[in-house]
Amino acid sequence: MLHAQTKELLSHSKNLLAFSAGIDSTALFFILLQNNITFDIAIVDYGVRKQSKEEVAYAQELASKNSSACFVHNAQKIEKNFEAKAREIRYNFFENIIKEHNYDTLLTAHHLGDRFEWFLMQFCKGAGCIELSGMQEVETRIDYQLIRPLLHLDKQELLHYLHTNNIKYFQDSSNKEERYKRNIFRHKHAEPLLKEYLGGIKKSFTYLDEDKQTLINHSNIKKLNQLAYFTSTTTRSDIYTIDKYLKSLNHLMTAHERALLKQDINLVVGRKYIISKEKNYIFIAPYIPKHAGANKELREKLRVLKIEPKLRAYLFEDLEALELVSLLLE
Repeated sequence: MLHAQTKELLSHSKNLLAFSAGIDSTALFFILLQNNITFDIAIVDYGVRKQSKEEVAYAQELASKNSSACFVHNAQKIEKNFEAKAREIRYNFFENIIKEHNYDTLLTAHHLGDRFEWFLMQFCKGAGCIELSGMQEVETRIDYQLIRPLLHLDKQELLHYLHTNNIKYFQDSSNKEERYKRNIFRHKHAEPLLKEYLGGIKKSFTYLDEDKQTLINHSNIKKLNQLAYFTSTTTRSDIYTIDKYLKSLNHLMTAHERALLKQDINLVVGRKYIISKEKNYIFIAPYIPKHAGANKELREKLRVLKIEPKLRAYLFEDLEALELVSLLLE
């Protein structure tokens, strides 16, 4: 059930599986075992369902049986904006583990249904080929590779695998709650279409991925401290690279922010990051609304270089980054 290239990659990597004990991650757990791929698991308990304690216990049981490590995080109560906050919590948890224990990959159990839901949501909001293509099986993040080995498989195929092999899994009751927009798209649109047109939808994503490669100039992002930068190519490609980098920092750009970037690549996003185009380079840095200032010589140097004022505040605090930007732009 795994693509040959993915199996080869995982066979030579130190792997961490994002586990939930649900259908998708449980199927991936046993598929990895079946393919003799070694991995450890990490699970987050948000404390909103009684069943979550059983899920954590099941994760620990599976890990123990298969001589794997099991990392558990008990999250603090989320007061509002649950989906976005939960995503931030779990990726921060996973990435801390990756850094501490030197994992090469983070495996998630996203499947074709997840990708199709995203496609429909983006299509209904207004999106181009690049956004519609959505999730990729292998994505390079700053310190690791994010791999989705099940992205070509439908949920019904995963259920069939679990039932055929008599494997225990849990059902998350929140997946049925229609207060979440994704669940509405899943139950009313994605699932019925996948049931009837599965083969065609799989082919369409193959074509989208091929088209995406011709539309995007892939830029190599470099980093010094908290300053990221890359060579600008086209506006479309630049926005794709910016979006990809910010996702690696667990910030999801809004459609409005992307639209603003099309007009001017000098923007503060989420009140967290400043994006600035200076000559042939795109710079991304933490946004600092106020700064203590700098000596007259530094201020004059940045003025002569015509560096975006909102970027200067970070550069005043990171002289190493300031020196690099100066060398690139002089």
